[in-house]
Amino acid sequence: MIATSSRLALVTGSTAGIGFAIAEKLVHRNFDVIINGRTSERVTRAIEQLISGGAQPEQLHAAAADVRTVAGVQSIVETYPQVDVLVNNFGMFEPKEFSEITDDDWQNMWNANVMSGIRLSRHYFPLMLKENHGRVIFISSESAQQIPADVIHYGVSKTAQLAVARGMAELTVKTNVTVNSVLVGPTRSEGMGNIIEQSAEKINLTDVEFEKLFFEAVRPTSLLKRFLRPEEIGSFVAFLCSEDASAINGAALRADGGVVKTVI
Repeated sequence: MIATSSRLALVTGSTAGIGFAIAEKLVHRNFDVIINGRTSERVTRAIEQLISGGAQPEQLHAAAADVRTVAGVQSIVETYPQVDVLVNNFGMFEPKEFSEITDDDWQNMWNANVMSGIRLSRHYFPLMLKENHGRVIFISSESAQQIPADVIHYGVSKTAQLAVARGMAELTVKTNVTVNSVLVGPTRSEGMGNIIEQSAEKINLTDVEFEKLFFEAVRPTSLLKRFLRPEEIGSFVAFLCSEDASAINGAALRADGGVVKTVI
């Protein structure tokens, strides 16, 4: 039996993949969690899955809204005016040749990966500072430091998240509020899983064969040589949300399987 808690966390894009795994791990750390997705159906299904996994219904709260839009963010903050933890996880990924990335593509990527987190943080972060307690986490990517040639607009948006998080952290001096970002490596999430299956089928390889080829040709610096599991990211992020992580602030933390080949 999982005990309820007054600590409330909002995890955007939490109906599947990394976001769902973060929500699940937070539930097991006794948080109440707001589940966010773009449709009521996906949110309801995710909540049902979490309950079947042991969460108490009163721990889970629904927020069906598109955080890419001003209206979507507004609907969330009106329903849940204050949270203890904000995990800006929602994002989009779109392989595309640089010369073919249109202005609309750039704007869509920016709204999804950067402005969604900025708009939510602009509301919740000042309240955390006022209460002298809170956590803000941006789920970024190793692509923020090693921008891939086939997703330049994605990489740029992920680099921007690091800058926003660090800038916000500068405002937390002498408080119990922390702001960090997590650089995630290639993960077998829902969206990436579909890309893996389609790519493997296109070149007539099994998933296992494609994974081996991917880490030989696309991410050769990986130390794990496999796709991360969402729950591995979820455990790390849940720790950062906890009181145990009170000394970690203003950091860009890698959970990338050793893809980024630097010592800092």
